[in-house]
Amino acid sequence: MDQEMFRQAYQAINERFCPYEKTLLTRNGDCARAERFCIAEREGVRCNADEAQARCDAFLALARRNARFALKITDQRTALPHAKAMRVQVGGLRGLQQALTPERPPPLRIHDIDRLLNEAIARFGDLASAPFQPIIQQIAAFQGRKRSAGRGPKTGPPTGPGVGGGSG
Repeated sequence: MDQEMFRQAYQAINERFCPYEKTLLTRNGDCARAERFCIAEREGVRCNADEAQARCDAFLALARRNARFALKITDQRTALPHAKAMRVQVGGLRGLQQALTPERPPPLRIHDIDRLLNEAIARFGDLASAPFQPIIQQIAAFQGRKRSAGRGPKTGPPTGPGVGGGSG
């Protein structure tokens, strides 16, 4: 399936996209509102409630706006590269959990994004009133998966002992 056909099918099937799709697909979190689907051997996630999607969108926008300095970004309108989007999504949720339970270390995995956001609203009145210092700290601290040794650009032929016809 070519990329344009995939994009059209994805948009047709995914009428209510999940703002935390990257978090869910990388297994850094889960959500009671998430519904997974597959298209041509690819997985996607949609939200099953308008209100939940709006909460997620609102918190993600707040986290991104507050993390501009930590992410070294100036333009709020452009899409973030994958690594920075992951930092905002996963780090932001971990930081929110940290703000709610400062006596515990931040979780490695968020068990229910929808429940976490609802707890934050109940505690702080609304998402904009959440204390953003621990949230920004977790965004800055989050590191995604490291590249495996076999991936990435090749810089030239291998070098070292036993490589390239030494004297024998």
